[in-house]
Amino acid sequence: MILTGGLKSLLPHVLRRIIRCNRLSISNTSGMAEGYKQANVVILHKSLADDFEKFCHANNGPLPLLYRSKPGDWKCPTLSSDSDIRTDCLQYKIYEHGACTGSLKSLKEYAEQLKDMVTFYLGCSFSFEKAVQNAGIPIRNVEQKCNVSMYKTAVPCYSVSTFRCNLVVTMRPIPESKLEAAVLATSESREAHGAPIHMGDPGLLGIQDLSKPDYGDPVHLHPGDIPVFWACGVTGVEAVINCRAPLAFTHSPGCMFITDLKNDNVTVRSSREVPQVRCISQDPLHYSIVSAEAAQKIKTLETLIGIDPGDRGIIHLHRQDELLKACLSISHARSVLITTGFPTHFAYEPPEENDGPPGALAIAAILQALEKEVAMVTDQRAMNLNKKIIEEAVQLGILKRPVPLLSYQRESADSALMFLCENGNPGRPRFDHLIAIERAGMAADGNYYNARKVNIKHLVDPIDELFLAAQTVPGVTTTGVGDGGNELGMGKVKDAVKKHIKDGDVIACDVEADFTIVAGVSNWGGYAIACALYILSTCEIHDRYLRKAVGFPPLEKKVIWLSALPSVTKEEKLLKTLAQHGVRSGKTASLEMEVDGLPFYNTHSLVIEKLL
Repeated sequence: MILTGGLKSLLPHVLRRIIRCNRLSISNTSGMAEGYKQANVVILHKSLADDFEKFCHANNGPLPLLYRSKPGDWKCPTLSSDSDIRTDCLQYKIYEHGACTGSLKSLKEYAEQLKDMVTFYLGCSFSFEKAVQNAGIPIRNVEQKCNVSMYKTAVPCYSVSTFRCNLVVTMRPIPESKLEAAVLATSESREAHGAPIHMGDPGLLGIQDLSKPDYGDPVHLHPGDIPVFWACGVTGVEAVINCRAPLAFTHSPGCMFITDLKNDNVTVRSSREVPQVRCISQDPLHYSIVSAEAAQKIKTLETLIGIDPGDRGIIHLHRQDELLKACLSISHARSVLITTGFPTHFAYEPPEENDGPPGALAIAAILQALEKEVAMVTDQRAMNLNKKIIEEAVQLGILKRPVPLLSYQRESADSALMFLCENGNPGRPRFDHLIAIERAGMAADGNYYNARKVNIKHLVDPIDELFLAAQTVPGVTTTGVGDGGNELGMGKVKDAVKKHIKDGDVIACDVEADFTIVAGVSNWGGYAIACALYILSTCEIHDRYLRKAVGFPPLEKKVIWLSALPSVTKEEKLLKTLAQHGVRSGKTASLEMEVDGLPFYNTHSLVIEKLL
């Protein structure tokens, strides 16, 4: 028998010859033939071949197709010069009507059946291991001399005919400081599954226990390691099982076919192709990916809205990259709850100002276009007003359909949890993300103050409690948008508010959001969120990560997303509608075309044009 030492440096044709002679004492090919591509293998009856090829193209993250043979052909001339697929994998699995009926070292005894069967060679993540190591990143399973861990997920693949299954992933522990390097090292290796499809808590993929992989071996995480998941070709095995073909063969997971093709990683990239990693949640731990180009565009949006036209000192409240991180989190969300409403004009009816609702509706519009669930929560006394505003927003073409409108009242100690989660169960949240935009925020003394230090608590329902409760619910993140420091969510920058904003020691909101977006006018923050979500949705790197590399890019929806963005015309009509309902400018109480005392034309209209 030949032992494992030195196998990593052997040429592929030598290794195949050794495997063919059944002279290896190893259980997987991870770390072998460094720098050469390895392949998953699926062998099906020719009548299923066309549908399986379509299935591969529809799910090219887990199933990158390297080569499809003709029926009865056990060679693959574009991948290797002297191979025989009947003998050149360490081990095979045989499947009959969806059940695994055994393991084999050779398929030669099935030579007659193989005459009517087609072999698919699919890319494998073992192929990128050398590139990862060259980036200074350890491969833990190679260190621990075991197979890589493979897990079934709850992520459905795109189905084609009888081929339907959930995604299978490999997991590699990566030191947190090396996450971006790992993404960079693998993103160009599309034929070896490309960049990771998830980084962080395995539960977000439906994986309950990392110590119990469905295939391969458990791999130990070192302190500081993050579990990183790549799409895996064993997805093809699951597809074979579920199609229940009378007879099929696959490689045994981890026992790959080794090709003669070198991994020639492309290193020259445009900013559109360079991925960046951002942490968007600590509980559960969750990282996202975005292109450098998209990140820079969103940073530009953040700069545009960060000007201080009222010279109130908000520049001191600004936190860098909060817009990007907030929008990455919202992009991953399934269901979003929005709140707005600042009753600053306590002497008028209604007391609401016109900063907040336009920004909230701009966010709701893009969320509807992105096919996310969206609802709004507001004060009970303002329900009828907001219902009318939402109805007219639909008529104006701002919204596709009415947004469900909710109210919140504290009736017991667990009211907020009951509102946020089904039956108050933190494991079943109704919303993934909460957004407050120009919403009156509770100060340290329990009161609510406008910018003139007037207590307006009697006009405000305790919606802050939802944001406080969200801090206790894993998987629910929050964003606060404000322009003065007394808005819900601004508690994250309260020290700066107290130091730099007039009367900040009294009016500063004490309730934090996970992400705090500071804008010259809060509506601008809402417009920027809408534009940033559009940028993320059209970013190929982020879209692939969202889709988990299964299915197709939703390119045909780009026009729908674009039409959902705010425009000068839409916002002009909406501002006139708000004035008709008696909703006034925040600073002056005017019903003219202005917000926060700033004229709509040549101020707000210019900001909208620049954002777009």
